[in-house]
Amino acid sequence: MNGTAWLQRRQVAVYAVGVALAVAVAVARPAAAPAIEALIDPALALLLYVTFLEVPFVRLRQAFRNRRFMGAALGMNFLVVPVVAWLLTRALPDRPALLVGAFMVLLTPCIDYVITFTDLAGGDAEQVTAATPALLLAQLLLLPAYLWLFVGPPVAAAIEPRPFLEAFLLIIALPLMLAWLTEAWADRSGRGASWQAAMGWLPVPMLSATLFVVIASQLPRVRGSIDQIAAVVPVYVAFLVVMPLLARAVGARLELPLAERRALVFTSVTRNSLVVLPLALALPATYRLAAAVVVTQTLVELAGMVTLTRVVPRWLVPDAAR
Repeated sequence: MNGTAWLQRRQVAVYAVGVALAVAVAVARPAAAPAIEALIDPALALLLYVTFLEVPFVRLRQAFRNRRFMGAALGMNFLVVPVVAWLLTRALPDRPALLVGAFMVLLTPCIDYVITFTDLAGGDAEQVTAATPALLLAQLLLLPAYLWLFVGPPVAAAIEPRPFLEAFLLIIALPLMLAWLTEAWADRSGRGASWQAAMGWLPVPMLSATLFVVIASQLPRVRGSIDQIAAVVPVYVAFLVVMPLLARAVGARLELPLAERRALVFTSVTRNSLVVLPLALALPATYRLAAAVVVTQTLVELAGMVTLTRVVPRWLVPDAAR
């Protein structure tokens, strides 16, 4: 067994180490959180760069033309998810900041590490990558409309598109372009091929490092508000349970290939918390708690994603042989 296969087989243990170290640092050195938070975007960009290197670009071009998956991903995220989010949040206390934070994060599909988790679960990472521009544009247009519908006009008016666009350019477009250039270099040069092979070791360690950076930087944010935001945790857990089941049903109904069904599960359940967080922080003071609500979703989701990378290929959308 080669080194990369060894890492793949023990990926959950590697992630557990990253999470445990993050919790230890967050508890012992909470003052370090701002410095660690500055590493989130670089860590995500590097994570996606090494993930994109695993995606042959000839297959990525084909993925852009898959209208059935694109329609399924858009339908799940912008028709099904809003209904599920509205139903689940009926159990929350009638506190505007709680509702605003929950809706902001639940209504925005992830455009970054969803690609990595999809790939680790044996899903079609090319399809998720190809869908990110459409998912980004749709959430830019629809998030204010949904917030206006669910919580009222004042919050909808406070949403600005700049963080979304910056995240797409720096965390998605730049790593994608660099990965394409690396693949072209590898095709023409032995040194480039060696570089690409060396990068093949990094997806699992980089995801562990990203988990460390996110949790160590964000956990101190929520420690002082745990008693107030505890109510949203069951909502986020329920979302992690309900959406994979609905996505599996839709994927089977559309007769999508197995890898695309797994991809549909992950794009339906992962949320854009790291991009939404700056939006929540920019809200008026009366909605200050919304940022902690968004951070809480990040922590719950990361634990759920580590679980789903095992559950989806083994039980939820297993290989035909299983």
